[in-house]
Amino acid sequence: MRFTSEQRLDDGVLEREFTLGEIPGIVWTPASASASEPAPLILLGHPPLGLGRMYPRLVARALHSAADGFATATIELPGSGDRPRWPAVEQARADLRRAMQAGEPVTDEIVDALVLPLVEKAVPEWQAALDALLALPEIGGPVGYSGGVISIGVRLAVVEPRISAAVLFAGSFVPRAMFEEARQVTVPLHVLLQWDDEGNDRQASLDLFDAFGSEEKSLHAHLGGHTGVPQFAGDAAARFFTRQLT
Repeated sequence: MRFTSEQRLDDGVLEREFTLGEIPGIVWTPASASASEPAPLILLGHPPLGLGRMYPRLVARALHSAADGFATATIELPGSGDRPRWPAVEQARADLRRAMQAGEPVTDEIVDALVLPLVEKAVPEWQAALDALLALPEIGGPVGYSGGVISIGVRLAVVEPRISAAVLFAGSFVPRAMFEEARQVTVPLHVLLQWDDEGNDRQASLDLFDAFGSEEKSLHAHLGGHTGVPQFAGDAAARFFTRQLT
């Protein structure tokens, strides 16, 4: 991990941009974090729109988490931002846009081509980032995962034993293969669902929640579209992490 910039934000939160090989990322640590009192960590997932575009929302989440004593971090997803594009995934995105604009069903083939390559590449990168982040003296466990592409969160919760809890947003397409993986998830889950999400199959989201193998899981459904998550829902997710990680 190589730090490329740093600045102090509100309440003394330290923001540092870094690169891990070819992967850009950002880590935020609260002013209270130190080698003698390391902060627990939340990994901030996000859609594949690029860190530059997502930064305002990410930094708001980071500052909110820092107020509760958490360090947070995120990385650029494969094929996003300035990272090399994938022709096959770009084609899948184009197919998805065409289907949605024409009012046609989004086929399993489109969803698989769009999501599965991203999961296969992104999850090992998140794990490598986690290795580097937990080597910082001011950051320690336990670790949570929050938001982003839900299939990435599912895979991480299955393969990464350092993930102790997850907040997942049921707002992205899910390949059928991920339902079997969901049955292997055992960490506590807090799942958000926007009931009127225009781009999401509500029944598929309910079926995925039902498939999760976790003994402790809760589904929080709210009226409104994809970007209409109410503030109190974020507050409830923060309380979930406080219970699970501190």
